[in-house]
Amino acid sequence: MASLRVRRVPALASRLAVPVRRTPASLRSFSAVTFSTKPYNTTYTCLPRYTAITQPKLFSTSTVRYEETIVKVPQMAESISEGTLSSFSKQVGDHVEQDEEIASIETDKIDVSVNAPQAGVITEFLVSEGDTVTVGQDLAKIDAGAEGGGATKAKEEPKSPASDAQETSSQPEGQKEKPAEPKQEKKPEEKKEPPKEEKKEQPPPPPKEPKKESKQESKPEKAAGGPPSGSQSPFGKGSRSENRVKMNRMRLRIAERLKQSQNTAASLTTFNEVDMTAIMEFRKRHKDDILKSHNVKLGFMSAFSLAAMKAMKEVPAVNASIEGPGGGDTIVYRDYVDISVAVATPKGLVTPVLRNAESMNIIEIEQGIAELGKKARDGKLSIEDMAGGSFTISNGGVFGSMMGTPIINLPQTAVLGLHAIKERPMAVNGKVEIRPMMYLALTYDHRLLDGREAVTFLVLIKKYLEDPASMLLM
Repeated sequence: MASLRVRRVPALASRLAVPVRRTPASLRSFSAVTFSTKPYNTTYTCLPRYTAITQPKLFSTSTVRYEETIVKVPQMAESISEGTLSSFSKQVGDHVEQDEEIASIETDKIDVSVNAPQAGVITEFLVSEGDTVTVGQDLAKIDAGAEGGGATKAKEEPKSPASDAQETSSQPEGQKEKPAEPKQEKKPEEKKEPPKEEKKEQPPPPPKEPKKESKQESKPEKAAGGPPSGSQSPFGKGSRSENRVKMNRMRLRIAERLKQSQNTAASLTTFNEVDMTAIMEFRKRHKDDILKSHNVKLGFMSAFSLAAMKAMKEVPAVNASIEGPGGGDTIVYRDYVDISVAVATPKGLVTPVLRNAESMNIIEIEQGIAELGKKARDGKLSIEDMAGGSFTISNGGVFGSMMGTPIINLPQTAVLGLHAIKERPMAVNGKVEIRPMMYLALTYDHRLLDGREAVTFLVLIKKYLEDPASMLLM
């Protein structure tokens, strides 16, 4: 007869065994059945079915980890090494695409956008809003390839009211017992009549007087708790609250530059007035055609820019500047004209530059000014848009300014100020006529530009605007 015996075989004793690494404890060993026949001295070993594996394989159950990316402060400009983190446009847990804006840094010249280097989920902010950051500093962490949890949260939120509803519906008996208890309590209260006796004892008139006093006393308490009334102020009626707000970097830089201009340049302003009848008629005749063919509105800035560049040919010192140490010892004359256009923005006055304006016609100048104005209002100006400039034009007339004295934008030599167009009685060929008039102001640096040259320059601008055809002769 054949004898049957059972013995334990380790997992690694056979090439067909499941490897011990990363396998549950229940599979690290298994039972094998061995039997033999005495006549032929043959031994057979039976293995379980789950061991029929041709080659050992390794499996890993660890969680998937995505590569973590650090978002750093980008290079802003050669002259700018730090800024203030004004705001984050994303929150922790939000998914961002590659090159999507996640933060904005405010500098003394422009706002710099911080974009995501690659798509992923924001896991952590390393700085806070309002902090001063430097170029190359770490701002945030992004898990590349991960998905945001906004959708899962939205799906999980409706589950909570459903679970509450299930809990309330699973205890209908308790709800029925609770309303039943107050009903039983109300019945004995109705039988007892103590409240009626209390109502009979309260009719005496004396308690009415203290009630009035309590009302009067409550009024000053409310007044004491709230803001001080105008009658209590020693200066009369009205609020005298104050709100202190720290100046942003751009406003601080503007204030510094303006004060530097006043302290450095020998500023002087000369005025003149121009009859806008001819240029307004020119604009009226051609604005519709220009809008259809070039998709740009014809304004007055292009006409004044063109007239100023024509006048610079006769007075080149207006386009020059003083440079050098100690306030300057060298005069720089230019054969090109870079016009700085003053644009008012919510954060302050900026002056983007229209480069090589001398090579443009009136339509190209208008297109360039319109593009710079849009970028300034949208906060999309770059350092290159702000750098340089040889002459500035400031149009305060769009806000209704009647007359003003603009401040020179150093190291430039002059700035032209435009003002509102007003109809006024003027003497024309011995007759009084109502004409649209504008005051012009030219502030210049008297260290480089003499009075004769400044007045000549302004008179030439007046001449070209009152007779636009004369600009074609130059």
